[in-house]
Amino acid sequence: MALILLVDDSQFSRSLIMKILGRGAHTTLEAENGIAGLKILQDHTPDCIIADILMPEMDGPKFLMALRNLQMETPVIILTADIQEKTKEICLELGAAEVLHKPPRETDLLAAIDKAINKEKHA
Repeated sequence: MALILLVDDSQFSRSLIMKILGRGAHTTLEAENGIAGLKILQDHTPDCIIADILMPEMDGPKFLMALRNLQMETPVIILTADIQEKTKEICLELGAAEVLHKPPRETDLLAAIDKAINKEKHA
């Protein structure tokens, strides 16, 4: 269905999210932090990116800033265990299409991906 780049330092979280994406018939690419995610984006153009906030080397907000600086318009869904409203506001200001809490419910994550991809196609 769609090519999704998953950027998260937790192998456990990536495995969980990849199972959800597989049930949604999505193909995935994996990166363990924002720097690795940016390297993957040099060779691939995903339909959507799912990223964590707290990661070593380059965290979610810095990753969003890098995407903005590169003028990449791929929709980004942030997944975080941080429940602070300010965190959500910062991510949305930096261009995130959606901010969901970890662990995401399958229906919420797949709906957010569909919404982000369809919005991008109609933009």
